[in-house]
Amino acid sequence: MTTDVFLTRTAAFLPFSPVSNEDIEDVLGRIGGKASRARRLILRSNGIRSRHYAIDRATGELAMTNAQLTASAIRALGDVGQVDCLVTGTSLPDQLMPNHAVMVHGELGWPRLEVVACAGICLAGAAALKHAWLSVRAGDARRAVATGSELASAVMRGSRFEAEFEHKLEALEARPELAFEKDFLRWMLSDGAGAVLLEREPRGPLSLRIDWIDLSSAAHELPACMYAGAEKNAEGGLDGWARKSPEEWRSESTFAVKQDVRLLNENIVRATLAEPLAQVIERRGLRPADVDWFLPHLSSQYFVEPVSRSLEELGFPIPRERWFSNLATKGNTGSASPYIMLDELFRSGRIKPGQKLLMFVPESGRFSSGFIYMEAV
Repeated sequence: MTTDVFLTRTAAFLPFSPVSNEDIEDVLGRIGGKASRARRLILRSNGIRSRHYAIDRATGELAMTNAQLTASAIRALGDVGQVDCLVTGTSLPDQLMPNHAVMVHGELGWPRLEVVACAGICLAGAAALKHAWLSVRAGDARRAVATGSELASAVMRGSRFEAEFEHKLEALEARPELAFEKDFLRWMLSDGAGAVLLEREPRGPLSLRIDWIDLSSAAHELPACMYAGAEKNAEGGLDGWARKSPEEWRSESTFAVKQDVRLLNENIVRATLAEPLAQVIERRGLRPADVDWFLPHLSSQYFVEPVSRSLEELGFPIPRERWFSNLATKGNTGSASPYIMLDELFRSGRIKPGQKLLMFVPESGRFSSGFIYMEAV
């Protein structure tokens, strides 16, 4: 016997004041004391005007942990009562062990409860939401909290690349494209956390009933596209950090987040939107008229037209006035982005009872995607 599940509260936490495009390199720091050649091109393409970093501008050091960011978002939910299940999603926890969720639990100081951490990249937050939703739906929990959070600046600061810069100075000057896969993401990713409360009953003037959450992976046909703690080998696979020496970790910036931009552009729309959405449409009987709000997690404004074109080709056009995104002002916060986007729309007063929301969450790690369908009550 399953029960309806309602998303009754949302919250977001974005550290410190927004950072403009003009100030971004001053906050993150330059690599080798030199300005990035790619920065302006990437920022012009991605359409992000401001973002947030948990960096103390006076010292250039991190001012918060990922666990603290996440706990701050949860506290922003207000008095939620007794929670039975806490599920977190993040790309980069503060440590390899123990998991992120127990560290967040420790920050909160809540009584004993079920605590689960979901690993991944952008889809980690959606996976956390699905676990929390299923927990309440199955009757295991009366209330569950799900989160998505990122502390991307932990690996994006210029100081993290100094050893590699010095080690490869001549090669980088001769072939600057060698550094692009790492430099690219420095101007794409930023910090933030979001949280939602799930309950068995609606609460307050607005609640969203979660009808279904579909997640899938295309790793059976595509290699890794976005990765950290590893290097690509000659066969196209990944050699993880445990196969490298500590000296190589520094000289190769092994723990930097890397993106194969060509692989991304060639496959992201097909593998994370067109093919899985076609299956969702068939499985769920979904029609364009069933979507009043479309919330796509976009890593860059560059993908707006390809996504729109793909929807048209699927026979599933969604007029642009039904789209909602806050990428330009909140930045790409990975697994936190869907939560931060939903929080802004939820609090805007624009969602009306009976309206239906479709959230689309792609992940380029090895091409996974998620679709979340909700109705306002």
